[in-house]
Amino acid sequence: MRYAPPLIGLAFGIALGRQRRAVRKNLRRALGKRNVLVENVDVARVFASFASCLTEAFLVGRERPERLVGLCASDENYVRATSEGRGVIIATAHTGGWQAAGPILRSVHTADVVVVMAHERDERAEALTDDARDKAGVRIVHVGTSPLDALPLLSHLRRGGVVAVQIDRLPKGMRGREVTLFGEPFVVPEGPLSLAALSGAPIVPVFTRRLGYMRYEVRSCPPISLPRRPSEDELSLAARRVAAAMESFLRENPTQWFHFE
Repeated sequence: MRYAPPLIGLAFGIALGRQRRAVRKNLRRALGKRNVLVENVDVARVFASFASCLTEAFLVGRERPERLVGLCASDENYVRATSEGRGVIIATAHTGGWQAAGPILRSVHTADVVVVMAHERDERAEALTDDARDKAGVRIVHVGTSPLDALPLLSHLRRGGVVAVQIDRLPKGMRGREVTLFGEPFVVPEGPLSLAALSGAPIVPVFTRRLGYMRYEVRSCPPISLPRRPSEDELSLAARRVAAAMESFLRENPTQWFHFE
């Protein structure tokens, strides 16, 4: 099992032309254009890492001797945010082992973490992945475009809970805010910013990377706070700060960004 995922990922990388082109574009964003052979190796590494993380996410919830091992880096940022007692909004991305952040934070800080995701196009695929995540200790809340979808999240934050939202994709029908990523236009969801203003909860950019078999690092960045009625400039500034934190992490770990769109 330890060696199969990289081979599966390599096969996917060869077969999926559109996704392979997207990964190459992302690598060039972070690292610039390089030797074709070097780029091809890194493209394969992205798919191999993705396959390994996906396989390990399924293994966590099974009756197996393997257990997830997590390291919290720059943990003082997350601790400072929780000390305010208003809950925490985690702004994260589709990086190596993003599913591991919730279980790791819960094991270290007894955090009550829910992950916000848009509905999958395939209901059966959604049920399968949600079941695997639930067994691994990842609680998923699916949202659509209705403003009422935010009410359970607001209540969760007011109870001191943690809400994790992925910011590197903008689901169809949801509002976004334009930022710059690696010097190019990019759009992050506006939902986490609005939720932070409504709840008073600080936003903490948190990103994960895979260190090895069943081993992950969770890195926290300085918290970002918004007033109850933020101006457009304040919302844009917060969006840029979130994007800057993501850019810094991705520049250091470009082969762990699973952004295939």
